[in-house]
Amino acid sequence: MVDDRGQVSLEYMLIFAISLILLAVFTLPLTERTIENTLDVSDTLDVKSDLSKISLAVKEVYGQGQGSKQTIHIVSSKDLQVNVADNYISCTLKLNDGQSKTEKMYFKSTLEKSSIYLKKGENSIVVEWPENCENMQIFVR
Repeated sequence: MVDDRGQVSLEYMLIFAISLILLAVFTLPLTERTIENTLDVSDTLDVKSDLSKISLAVKEVYGQGQGSKQTIHIVSSKDLQVNVADNYISCTLKLNDGQSKTEKMYFKSTLEKSSIYLKKGENSIVVEWPENCENMQIFVR
């Protein structure tokens, strides 16, 4: 009789262990995918925020006219290439699933087409419109 109870307990422990293994096999990939998607959304929002800061600086310098200058500080979580045109700035992100996403911010300016590179960490970006100059300038200091 004592042996029967031990066998039943062993069978329940075995069923419980198999259930945990099956649960782990099915939930871990879903959890990993969810975490990757969350990180993609976070990275996209960070880049959008950084582009918004740059865009606001460009708008202010353009609004103030020649002789104005604006410096902004951006902390980037990764290396980024920001493309600058006369009426927008954009940045293309590579997502965890291998796809790419481009974020754009529009404004009015006299900037020439160029690119600036933001390194991971702190970056100081200067937007200026020198006196007696037709075009605004943007660069990383």
